[in-house]
Amino acid sequence: MQIEPEHTGTLYVVATPLGNLEDITLRAIRILRESGAIACEDTRRASILLRHLDIQGKKLVSYHNFNEPKAVRQIVSMLEEGTDVSLITDAGTPVISDPGYTILQAVHERNLKVIPVPGPSALTSALSACPLPVSSFFFAGFLPHKKGRKSRMDFLCSLHSTIVLYESPFRVMQLLDELEERQPDAGVFIAREMTKIHEEYVAGTIAEIREHLAGGKTRGEFVVVIHPAGKKSNQPEQKHADNH
Repeated sequence: MQIEPEHTGTLYVVATPLGNLEDITLRAIRILRESGAIACEDTRRASILLRHLDIQGKKLVSYHNFNEPKAVRQIVSMLEEGTDVSLITDAGTPVISDPGYTILQAVHERNLKVIPVPGPSALTSALSACPLPVSSFFFAGFLPHKKGRKSRMDFLCSLHSTIVLYESPFRVMQLLDELEERQPDAGVFIAREMTKIHEEYVAGTIAEIREHLAGGKTRGEFVVVIHPAGKKSNQPEQKHADNH
């Protein structure tokens, strides 16, 4: 049970747009304006968003893999001194396959207050447009690049349930090959460049998705949904949103 101490700040976990800046919520804008500091993955990316929202003069605290211990100490110190801090990532919801977990750990250990400010998420955005069964699913995040990748794929395919994972443009074709070895009849749905000008949503068999991507459409991060008993179709289903 989290006990809220007196006279301490609150850590707000704020979801920010995946690409289209219009997706920021009214509450997120207010919290960012009212917070005494903003912890961000990249100060340059954060500054672009803050300028768009006309939020000026905020103290930005950078946190990433190379400065994590120092950043955590700084953020915890500000909270203990009574400063509210907003935690954001480059895009989407912090902690969900993005930095922020170590900060949350430290804050909870000290019984400091944490409040989520819901909003854009690559995971839920992709699932909301997916024609495969997603009433229940296993979210795997990013697969290992090399060590442990094979055993991870073996485990995921052994679940015989809908799997959702993130993949880079450099390994998405490799993922399809690995999947074909284990679940050749699987149905696949990919979401790419979500909310951006060239966003794309495609569903089909492994072969259909591979053929589609072979045309050079492997830019941007992918959300991949895999259903082991996917229904085959003659042509992949494509859904395109209006350009922004």
